[in-house]
Amino acid sequence: MSASADDQYEQQNDAVTGGVPAGDSKDNDYASRTGQDQIPVQKDDAPVEDPIDPDTADSDQTLAQDDKDAIDQSNVIGGRTRGAKPSGGYAEPGDEEGLPADDGTSAVSY
Repeated sequence: MSASADDQYEQQNDAVTGGVPAGDSKDNDYASRTGQDQIPVQKDDAPVEDPIDPDTADSDQTLAQDDKDAIDQSNVIGGRTRGAKPSGGYAEPGDEEGLPADDGTSAVSY
């Protein structure tokens, strides 16, 4: 049994060597040149500063410190009502409250 036309096309045109896509992985055409007054653009192969220490990045101590830094305790409200006094409580709405009057006309306007 022969391979289908689709399989033959893929074998001829989609061949990738070593499991790596073909093409140029680095493109430094956008890197800034001296004398340009625009926003500087780094080259693809320029080293990147990584401020995260992999030894402590996922530790419980670091996560606890992150939580402490994220929650400003001086901004947390102590009471639930922010000091508001009760004003008679809550009342359940009636069954017809908020509904249009039933006068037998259609709700669709022309």
